[in-house]
Amino acid sequence: MMNALESTSTRPYLIRALYDWCTDNGLTPYVAVLVDDTVQVPREYVKNGEIVLNISFDATSSLKLGNEFIEFKARFAGSAREIMVPVNRVIAIYARENGQGMAFPVAVSADGEEPARPSPLSSVPAAGSTAEEDAKVVQLVTPDSAATENPEGEPPRPPSGPRPALKRVK
Repeated sequence: MMNALESTSTRPYLIRALYDWCTDNGLTPYVAVLVDDTVQVPREYVKNGEIVLNISFDATSSLKLGNEFIEFKARFAGSAREIMVPVNRVIAIYARENGQGMAFPVAVSADGEEPARPSPLSSVPAAGSTAEEDAKVVQLVTPDSAATENPEGEPPRPPSGPRPALKRVK
């Protein structure tokens, strides 16, 4: 019998489920990816260490949503490119039209440290998107940091207030 620590990650299953939900409802699935050396994407489209990719049927060919990798072919500025994204580098999947989807925690490296993350879901043009579509971005918001500042001399307190949530920015 497997325990929770030995089981496989739920991330690829949730990605596939949300991809299916988007396509079943006529929505365009986008994935936000935290880019590092393990991610095979056109580097000229990476901004602040992130890239947003349109993974709809119309924008990709040979799409494979596997347990370890998301693989497909897509055109960037008219040039066909092979894309390979480790599932653990996906930080969100959402519908372009309404911003509904799911954000995932940042992967932790083998030494237990989180990789440097410049900004959560920054505004990055998605492959094959128009200027109007680029204006729609999903951003992770946290409680106002100014409200949690401590008087001088006191140790920092854990943040209070609501949990971080996805917010659609126009």
